[in-house]
Amino acid sequence: MFEATNELGNLVLSTSGGVLTNPSAAAALSVGLAALAAGYAERGIGSAAVGAMAEDDDLFVNGLILTVLPETIVILALVVVFIV
Repeated sequence: MFEATNELGNLVLSTSGGVLTNPSAAAALSVGLAALAAGYAERGIGSAAVGAMAEDDDLFVNGLILTVLPETIVILALVVVFIV
């Protein structure tokens, strides 16, 4: 996955002469990478939360909160898009 992210960055930078000068492209790249990172984080958190809830039903709220936390990264990246 990290190799694909590196290749994407190289492709974007090579098409614009080595410098990312388009603010819309930079914003789109930041949101895309933030969403990719949030999905990667939720994969591990979600499986651990489901395992913990299988052991003890009282951990549902904690698991739900920990699963939702990485999505705030994407929301903050969308704030960047609206600023640009």
